[in-house]
Amino acid sequence: MERESMEFDVLIVGGGPAGLSAACRVMQLAQEAGEELTVCVVEKGSEIGAHILAGTVFEPTALNELFPDWKEKGAPLNTPVTRDDIFLLKNQESATKIPNAFVPKNMHNHGNYIISLGNLCRWLAEQAEGLGVEVYPGFAASETIVEDGQVKGIITGDMGVARDGSEKDGYMPGMELRAKYTLFTEGCRGHLGKRLINDFKLDEGKDPQHYGIGIKELWDIDPAKHEPGLVVHTTGWPLKESGSTGGSFLYHLENGQVYVGLITDLSYSNPHLSPFEEFQRLKLHPEVKKYLEGGKRVSYGARAITKGGYNALPKMSFPGGLLLGCDAGTLNGSKIKGSHTAMKSGLLGAEAVFEALKEGKNGEEITSFQKRYEGSWLYKELYAERNFGPAMHKFGNIVGGAIAFFEQNILRGSLPMTFHDTTPDYATLKPASECKKVSYPKPDNKLTFDRLSSVFISNTNHEEDQPVHLKLTDPDIPIKENLPKYNEPAQRYCPAGVYEVIDAEDGSGKKFQINAQNCVHCKTCDIKDPAQNITWVTPEGGGGPNYPNM
Repeated sequence: MERESMEFDVLIVGGGPAGLSAACRVMQLAQEAGEELTVCVVEKGSEIGAHILAGTVFEPTALNELFPDWKEKGAPLNTPVTRDDIFLLKNQESATKIPNAFVPKNMHNHGNYIISLGNLCRWLAEQAEGLGVEVYPGFAASETIVEDGQVKGIITGDMGVARDGSEKDGYMPGMELRAKYTLFTEGCRGHLGKRLINDFKLDEGKDPQHYGIGIKELWDIDPAKHEPGLVVHTTGWPLKESGSTGGSFLYHLENGQVYVGLITDLSYSNPHLSPFEEFQRLKLHPEVKKYLEGGKRVSYGARAITKGGYNALPKMSFPGGLLLGCDAGTLNGSKIKGSHTAMKSGLLGAEAVFEALKEGKNGEEITSFQKRYEGSWLYKELYAERNFGPAMHKFGNIVGGAIAFFEQNILRGSLPMTFHDTTPDYATLKPASECKKVSYPKPDNKLTFDRLSSVFISNTNHEEDQPVHLKLTDPDIPIKENLPKYNEPAQRYCPAGVYEVIDAEDGSGKKFQINAQNCVHCKTCDIKDPAQNITWVTPEGGGGPNYPNM
């Protein structure tokens, strides 16, 4: 097929904090050196920020480096953190506040801000365009171009393809976007990043990557209950009751609004567990309910989180490009933060690429990136917290938290040994027959809700007549294997009602149904399916959620 082609010096796949930081930095360096560079960012969301979802308590370390004058430039960091409260939820009624003296120091948020990461990315895109970067939202990178063992760019997805693969009116083939260097910054479990890790064996000798699913809502609350800058974290119930680990957050941002969410580690073993229902249950606890009661839910979203940390971080360079941010897994789990680390990886990537271009290189592997990374605060920060995730998985939140406290507050560093978690998240499920069923209350439509009404306020939209972007390697596995063994967990781990087991219309038994138009692009199915039978690929560009102020 003949495709239109465009060429750039640097191509960046993904308009999140890592990609936009890289775009801004490489153009800053070019302008400082008086050189002309062509830099392009492609983003699958309908606009920059449409698919961005995070907590977010934001540490401005990397932003200070990129734009020291960000306040004067109007960066949307409007609510400094004023107070941290951490609670151990013992059961559905009681809680104990953990004294600040016993909280690991990485969980203190003095100097940080409660922000919308989507809005920060929109602002970063404006800065990038002001520096001369071409930013193209609504274009999904569907394939990498690899020639002679070197990444040469990407192909954007075709537009106007019907579900049966035929071309509809207005069909447009995808374009080839070629570059001397391509930076992949797709966020957690990027579908091209996943292939690059496999094809270039970037994870050789590393622990398996680990993930969580974060489910989040934005609420308007009673002004009398609102305390701008208050950060509340919880651990314990409800996840402990279901045999999982993770924790919740409730952040008071500006304009009488709060973010509330739950992160469930995807290493859980009980296939009856539903992260979505666990989140709904959480909101009934008095420590959370007291803020939300009488308020109104404004938006909903879900996204997987890459949280394997230092031990699972793949090699980030390969011929023709770099893998950066959450596409690689740079989140600092002990801080519950990944935006500042993603941005720093983008800055390091930009500096390495600019140096390579200055030396006249064109696609040769940037082997110097590793040395640059190891000399940075990013490496030191991730190395120091390398035991946090494995300790939580091995010993649970309480003992794991105690180990983190000992490392961070007493040792002021890390233990001389390294814990490892070598079981991938998809391999942790036990047979349903061996696990306790979890009973979840019906939604009250005041504090708790069902999946479909939640998806509705995520503004998710896909062209209905397009190929299903959730691919089954073997269509028989869900009913023949996953259903009898695990009661098909996709029905529960998906936070958007994409997967259903229904009675076949012809009376032949059970059928696995995929409602792809509901998909909020969280990638949990690609991670947690016990048979690794589901592969998430990009739908038509511009499809998916449209998150406001998230």
